Amino acid sequence: MTAELTDGELTVLGLLVEQPRHGYDLERVIEERGVRAWTALGFSSIYYVLDKLAKRGLIEATGAPAKGKARVTFRATAAGRDLCAAATREALATLTPARARVLIAMANSPALPERDVTAGLTRRLAALRAQLTEVRAARSAQEPLPFAASAIFDHSEAMLRADVSWTENTLGALAKETAVDKYDIKKARKQLYSAPTKEFTVVEVPELPYLAIDGRGDPNTSAAYANALEALYSTAYTLKFAAKKDLGQDFVVGPLEGLWRADDPEVFLSRRKELWEWTMMLSLPPWVTGEMVRAAVEGVAKKKDLPALGDLGLRTLAEGTCVQILHIGSYDDETPTLDRLHHQYLPEHGLTFNGDHHEIYLSDARRTEPAKLKTILRQPVKPT
Repeated sequence: MTAELTDGELTVLGLLVEQPRHGYDLERVIEERGVRAWTALGFSSIYYVLDKLAKRGLIEATGAPAKGKARVTFRATAAGRDLCAAATREALATLTPARARVLIAMANSPALPERDVTAGLTRRLAALRAQLTEVRAARSAQEPLPFAASAIFDHSEAMLRADVSWTENTLGALAKETAVDKYDIKKARKQLYSAPTKEFTVVEVPELPYLAIDGRGDPNTSAAYANALEALYSTAYTLKFAAKKDLGQDFVVGPLEGLWRADDPEVFLSRRKELWEWTMMLSLPPWVTGEMVRAAVEGVAKKKDLPALGDLGLRTLAEGTCVQILHIGSYDDETPTLDRLHHQYLPEHGLTFNGDHHEIYLSDARRTEPAKLKTILRQPVKPT
């Protein structure tokens, strides 16, 4: 569309080039021809557009109104006819970008429960079918139609049919996806991914598979840490989509987990993060194989140049008896809880360390206030 005329302005100007009309006549033609199906022109906005076109000298009143402003008849001026012709030539060859709000909704839909997405698309489908029926009825009431009017109705029907088809197909695909039983570690191992906030609890952790990568340094400033997370998530989602496509199996990418170690465990209490060594992990379903992980890594490598990708792999972790607690708050506020674990709970219960300190990040740190972050603090233990 030319920058000189909006869609509404070009529509009204075109109707006045066709023949002189007053406001009520414009409203009638817009309604009869189904113009509102493809451009937003309410009755009040017609007069706003008429005023703008008149001020630009593109239309003019043909005489004094007989019954108020609504009966003022307007016609296109020579300048209006020329601009309308130029804008129409340009519009005929212009591709309109898809800006449907539903596309934004689909981009955001992973944040909604699947039932809400299904309900919204179902309502959309009903509305589209009703609109298609209205357009067909409007066309039938005016037939036979001149070529241009017939082409307009053809386009409106084609767009609506395409939208109906897309919505039906999307609902069908969503139903199939919902039917797939997704493996979710937080549900499959619920007792391992929940804990009280005030008291330590003892859990038995079996051998579990993880997508894992090692590194060292402050997670807040280390480039190695950022690279590791990018490689982890890129591979996990590639693996997820491949499993769904090739095996008909699906899984929820679990929360980020980290194993933390140091030569002196006291550096965790003093928060000497530059001395921390870590293994960042994402849990995997038990049916994922090493070959599947290698294929996913190769798939990511073809699309992205990730420096940490080669260090990532499938590992199993058997922690056995562990003590854990749910920490709510900033990661830097974990110290009192860890101090209580190290210097009070473990000695009092005749326990000592039997593996790396393990943290499970139940919250997305990018979207959660530090004070509301939920983190499971886990420590493998053994009798002293």
